[in-house]
Parts: sequence; structure tokens; C-alpha cells
Amino acid sequence: MSAYETLAGAYDELTWDVDYEKILAFWETLLARHHLRPETVLDLACGTGSLSALLAARGYRVLGADQSEQMLTEAARKTAGMENAPYFIRQSMQRLRLPEPVDAAVCCLDSINYLAKPADCREALRRVYEALKPGGLFVFDINTPYKLKSLDGQVFLDEKDDVYCVWRAEFDARRNLCRYGMDIFRRRGALWQRSFEEHLEYAYSPEELTQYLKEAGFTKVRRYGDRRLRAPRDTELRVYFAAQKEST
Repeated sequence: MSAYETLAGAYDELTWDVDYEKILAFWETLLARHHLRPETVLDLACGTGSLSALLAARGYRVLGADQSEQMLTEAARKTAGMENAPYFIRQSMQRLRLPEPVDAAVCCLDSINYLAKPADCREALRRVYEALKPGGLFVFDINTPYKLKSLDGQVFLDEKDDVYCVWRAEFDARRNLCRYGMDIFRRRGALWQRSFEEHLEYAYSPEELTQYLKEAGFTKVRRYGDRRLRAPRDTELRVYFAAQKEST
């Protein structure tokens, strides 16, 4: 089964510890450093819409894009009834095509790593560049190669009242890929239903992505530690990028 088909319904339960408020705060800090006040925002690979909902509550006009129909269903359910509800579209990152350009874009929780082919990553970054207005800022984060390599052979358990997940990680050094096999158990009355998903993340180096961003047209590219206003360290688990499109 492909990624997020079954996981979508349990995603928020299993990622209860993700602090979207802090992600939003860091994104707004980077906007302030670039002297930007966006009105329209693209939440790329928006998933179940948790960040989209926070952005909308802050007053931004939000467009959320994701390739998973199941994740978008959860996002639409979560934001239904909001006064300034986000608008969601089903598009993959490498096929992104917006009806009109936006002021800023964000892509969180290592979604860029899920572009398991460098050619797809380059195309996705090019399309984000095209989707931004002049001066627009794109902020995203990645799992670093250091982190993905360290996951090799690890087994993790996530458990809530009605969902239980066992995932195993293997790193393929030859292909530069980290593979997650996830067994998901959902309570269905007195029984448990089991499903399996496989996730792939490509171990992009920060230098590699900086090159791709510049090839896409971004002229100002900065890298940060995990929600820290400093350069990333060699042992950083997560790195943030802020790439700005040149003003005209």
C-alpha cells in the first residue's frame, strides 16, 4: 500500500507531539528577517492540514496542496466551518501548478525528503519558484543524511488507545534512501485491523539542495539549524531552508 493511504486516518493521533505552533512561529520569524508580510500562503504537502489551519487562523489566505486524497479528506474535515478556511487541492510537489502566484510558501516535516528521485526534487523546487510572486519566500525543512543514516536498523513503536504502529527503518547507502516499513493496527470494535505501508525518504545533503534551489532561480538561500537562527551543525537532525525569489 502506498504512503498515507491507511496512515491518514491515524496520522494526527500518532504525531500528537509535533508542535505546529513552534513551526509557525519560526516561519514567521524568518519572514520578519526578510521584511515580508505575506497575504497568500502555499502549504505544500499539507497533509491533514494542521499547519494550514493555524495559518488560516492567523489571517493568511491559505492554499494547501498534497498528493494524498486521504490526507486531504482529513484536512477538509479538520478545517470545515472555519471563517477563513484554507482551500485544498490535490497535486504532487513535482506537478505543482497554481491558479495564481502566492506571496510565500512553506513545506514542513521533511516532506521534501519524500521526493525519492533527485530529478523530481529539482522539478518540485522549480515549480515552487514559479508559484511564488517576486520577492516571495519558500521555507522548508529536511531530515538530514546524518539522521536518516542513524535510523538504519531501528524499530519504533507508537501507541494510542485505538491505534498502534510499529515501524522499522533501513538505510540503503547505495541508493541513498531510507525505507520505513509501517505496520498499522486500528481498533475496529472488539477486533484490530492490520495494514502495511512503505515510506521512502531520500537523504539530500544541504549543499545539494542549495544547488537545486539556485538552479530553480532562487538567489537568496539560507540554511538554519532545527528552528534555530544559526547555521546547522554537522550532527543536526533537521535543517531548515529559507529561499527567496528575487524581486523585480
